[in-house]
Amino acid sequence: MTEDTETGAPGQLFEDFLREQDALETTNETAVKRVLAFQLAAALQEQGVPKVEMAKRLSTSRSQIDRLLDPDSDAVTLAVLSLAAHAVGRTLKLERQ
Repeated sequence: MTEDTETGAPGQLFEDFLREQDALETTNETAVKRVLAFQLAAALQEQGVPKVEMAKRLSTSRSQIDRLLDPDSDAVTLAVLSLAAHAVGRTLKLERQ
């Protein structure tokens, strides 16, 4: 067992830690993109919409849909996410907390 543990303030929030590391905004953006990609994929599966059909609805290619559904891809804009949501009968709603 090593003593190489990093200590923080007792009861420190993970959000505070991320803020101190200048990683809070990036982490939040990544989390939001992953949730949106998951929800969009779930809507497609629930409605039985194949990726090819989704590509047609958005006038794009299947490879673009793959990027859209990739939770790790950051090459997707809010405008595209909003269009994709509308294509499956959903709306994109962002709130500031």
